[in-house]
Amino acid sequence: MANPLLEKWDGAFKLAPFDEISDAHFEPAFEEALGAARAEVTAIAENPEKPSFANTIEALEASGEALDKVLSVFFTLAGSDSNPKRQELQRAFSPKLAAYSSEVTGNKKLFERIEALWQTRENLDLSDEQERLLMLTRRRFVRAGAALSGESDKRMREIMARLAELGTQFTQNLLADESGWYMELDDQALENLPDFVVSSAREAGREKGLEAPVVTLSRSLIVPFLQFSPRRDLREKAFRAWEARGAMGGETDNREICAEILRLREERAQLLGYESFADYKLETEMAKTPDRVRNLLMQVWEPAKAQAERDAETLTEMMQADGINGELRPWDWRYYAEKRRQAEHDLDESAVKPYLSLEAMIEAAFGTANRLFGLEFKELDVPLYHPDCRAWEVTRDGAHVAVFIGDYFARASKRSGAWCSAMRGQAKIPQTQGPVVLNTCNFAKGDPALLSYDDARTLFHEFGHALHHLLSDVNYESISGTCVARDFVELPSQLYEHWLEVPQVLEKYARHYQTGEAMPPELLDKMLKAANFDQGFQTVEYVASAMVDLAFHEGKAPGDVMGKQLEILENMGMPKAITMRHATPQFAHVFAGDGYSSGYYSYMWSEVMDADAFASFEEAGGAFDEERAKALETHILSKGGSAEPEALYTAFRGRMPGVEALLKGRGLAA
Repeated sequence: MANPLLEKWDGAFKLAPFDEISDAHFEPAFEEALGAARAEVTAIAENPEKPSFANTIEALEASGEALDKVLSVFFTLAGSDSNPKRQELQRAFSPKLAAYSSEVTGNKKLFERIEALWQTRENLDLSDEQERLLMLTRRRFVRAGAALSGESDKRMREIMARLAELGTQFTQNLLADESGWYMELDDQALENLPDFVVSSAREAGREKGLEAPVVTLSRSLIVPFLQFSPRRDLREKAFRAWEARGAMGGETDNREICAEILRLREERAQLLGYESFADYKLETEMAKTPDRVRNLLMQVWEPAKAQAERDAETLTEMMQADGINGELRPWDWRYYAEKRRQAEHDLDESAVKPYLSLEAMIEAAFGTANRLFGLEFKELDVPLYHPDCRAWEVTRDGAHVAVFIGDYFARASKRSGAWCSAMRGQAKIPQTQGPVVLNTCNFAKGDPALLSYDDARTLFHEFGHALHHLLSDVNYESISGTCVARDFVELPSQLYEHWLEVPQVLEKYARHYQTGEAMPPELLDKMLKAANFDQGFQTVEYVASAMVDLAFHEGKAPGDVMGKQLEILENMGMPKAITMRHATPQFAHVFAGDGYSSGYYSYMWSEVMDADAFASFEEAGGAFDEERAKALETHILSKGGSAEPEALYTAFRGRMPGVEALLKGRGLAA
């Protein structure tokens, strides 16, 4: 019987035929595609012809197409609509993929061909993009251990296979903890909660097959509950469960997994000749060294901590005025901060949310992209992997650009957080292909779905990543879209958030979901003025996570990760009423894979640039200045990883930025 994963996809826009794919198709398709990829790489390595850019580098670019198709579907489902069978397959696939990757980078004949091209690159008549691709390919092989031999080579393969297993296990443990816990709410517990929180809790209960409303560990539900519930006992219960994800004991406990991952990363770096994993990881980033990362974080930490400590004093006074003696605790902060926001800014989030429906904010993101870059979006009726998903064709001047898919709602089968991925990247070689880009979020369902301002900012953030893919205009898929340095990748996403703060965007799109009326000017003004509220708290919880990540990877791997976490936070003087944004056992950015390991600082590194980049619009003709928008597309969004990030940013702005714009933007400047 034909396997749709291995067939030619001739449907609309050559999308995966999700309606024909079942879990039974994945394993045989994976094995066949993996075998084909191996054969293709072997043929390149064994080619008797003299190495050329075409028969080696471009041939590698073209290899593994069938495997890429299978994995694009599988990992989309594994992250967004998991089930026991898919989790079982993920555990089986991960070490095999790690072994395959090690085989490729460890293929000595293949590396010899790449090295021969590198040594003679000045005589190859390569374009700038081709030379960049050659450099990146060689660097990837070297950093993966291609120059190792004997026992060191063997050990590196073992380490990479084990890390793949541990990352998968970490992710599945976290998903199990997040989907397994909930707290039922009786009528008394619902009192004084805004309608949108009650509606979300009822929808979460229905999803779990219960008649009662529930609080789950989905951020889009638990954070509003912590903000608005006057029941301190329930806030504490919910917060402790949220904080305990990945550390609840038993089979899903991630603490020992984290410790082993750190030990293996340390050994991996030492095999490659680096003093620490942080030194290894940061070498290819804009930051380059741990010292530069720490310098940035500490420039922000001190003013943020000072602001948070002042805020804590105010919130403690408010709590004690309610008759609660003792110290402000982490489950108190959001509740009293919300009360303070309502008092100081006269802003009630329940009054704001009716104007920020999911539909309206999708239109706002699309409309802003149309005005800046001329993109147009037409909804499609195509088979997708879940009923919640939606798809749009993206065009410009009538020409096809891409397909964009949105998967916006939280569900038990989806991992937490929000992310952007490309099921297919933009390329022109070996064939021209438009990207298929996916934004995944975890918004609370409702009728209709109403977003907080932070939710709306998340939607704009992920769509900023999507634009990096949609507007990519390079030749090779491996350097298209978001294939850039980790501390550069957040620039487009964080920059796009600024357009949500532009009054004319909200005046046009922030309309009441029932009446269609625009948000009243006084409410809009209050919302924008309150946007920087509680930045001391938000900055402290973020920087603490980034510093723990850096410290974990900079020195000797700790045996007791929780003890090390506590030591780092105490040395920083962490305020007692604030916790890390991501405690170690739930820190998926760092432990679900290598992506943000030693790199969680990247959001702040990019924020230095995004604050400066948006300032360039304001200094020119305003948020929709045509020349600045064209420069942004020309020098950053279209370029992918085809040049060094510093060169791209300097071409756009004329210089590199300082931290001042970031502090000003967060309201932390002296």
